[in-house]
Amino acid sequence: MAASAVRRLGPKVTRAATSTRNLHCGNVSLAGGDWRARYGFSNSPSGYGPMTDLPDWSFADGRPGIPWKGQVRRKQENEAFARRVAMISKEMDYGIQSLAMQQQKQQQAKEAKRQNRLRPKGGTLQHQKHPK
Repeated sequence: MAASAVRRLGPKVTRAATSTRNLHCGNVSLAGGDWRARYGFSNSPSGYGPMTDLPDWSFADGRPGIPWKGQVRRKQENEAFARRVAMISKEMDYGIQSLAMQQQKQQQAKEAKRQNRLRPKGGTLQHQKHPK
């Protein structure tokens, strides 16, 4: 009896084993950094935000608590990043200014070349001004 069931279900079993299953790929695939980046959050929960940037505790009289190693490290990284952004911004401004000066010099050289080119002699110049 088992042999007849195998003969009868054989093609269906092999078809099911070889076919691919289409799995649902909804928000589960976006559960990590992609979803967070899409909605304006950091890629990891510890990237930035009040839970990361604000102190964990403070003294009873209101003085801020001693910063932890991670907070000090993040502050130094942020300061280094800000310095780099400022430096690159200055380099961009300098590049834009030098490009504008270079284009102005090229325009002046072109204008000087146009003014210093050979001019027609007197007779042809008079005929051009007063046609008969």
